[in-house]
This record gives sequence, structure tokens and C-alpha cells, in this order.
Amino acid sequence: MKVEYINPFIASTVCVFDTMLGCQLTRKDPYLKGGTQPEHEISGIIGLSGKAKGTVVLSLSREAALKAAEAMLGEPTDDVDADVIDAVGELTNMIAGGAKAYLEHLEMNLSIPNVITGKGHTVEFPRQATPICIPFDCPWGLITVEFGLVEQPAAAML
Repeated sequence: MKVEYINPFIASTVCVFDTMLGCQLTRKDPYLKGGTQPEHEISGIIGLSGKAKGTVVLSLSREAALKAAEAMLGEPTDDVDADVIDAVGELTNMIAGGAKAYLEHLEMNLSIPNVITGKGHTVEFPRQATPICIPFDCPWGLITVEFGLVEQPAAAML
């Protein structure tokens, strides 16, 4: 998996959390993921197609999702409810939008983000992909951006 597919999402994640939420992220060491279960309880999912296809997942701990929703909505919440799910969806959409500008020269298309919640949920990555996880620490809890992408042969893009 090429960094030119990954770096726009990493940069956009850091930028969105800093500028939109006032929350500084600290990047930790990346690692290879085993399995289909995201690292945390709440996942914003973006599908990609074009020169590479696969999935990007913004995985947030419960605490990080609640605090992000509070920062976006201006009021505290104790439960992962429809407002928190909508806030995570919008946060994922902002990250995708920020990354999209850097992916256009790669002829990449992004899906509308989807949000899945609950312990033990799974996200399918392409079978040929070994997902890479980029973890972040933040004052609100743990956040991980997960990438499972495979490059497509030119004939597959037609």
C-alpha cells in the first residue's frame, strides 16, 4: 500500500481534529492489523475506488466519540445516541473531504461515510489487503485510522 493513498487521510484527520474540534492528536507508531474488528467501539467508514480500492476507517473510543460530539454540538452527552453517531459521520465526512483534494490526481473516488457502533463490530477490507493502523493519542481518548487498500490494475478501472 502506497503512502500517497494514506498520507492525505492522516493529514486531514490531524487537521480536522485541530481546526474543527480544537483537539491535538499525537501520532503513534503504525502497525499491521489482524482481523476485521476495528480497534474501538465507533467507526466512521469510507469506501474508496479508482486506482486503489478498499476501506478507510476512523475508529474512535467511546470517550473520544462523546467528546468529539460535544465539541461539535456544544453540549455534553453521556450516551452514544443518534446525535453522536451523526457527529462521527460528519467528522468522517470532513476528513474524507480534506483527503479528497489530495487524491484527485490518483483518480480516487470516495463513498459517503457510514458509521457503525458497538463492541465487536466488524469492517470488511479487501481480501488481498493487510490493513495498516495509525493510532493517535488525544486528550479525549484513543483514535485509530485504519487502511485496507489494494491497487487496481488499469484494466480493472474501466
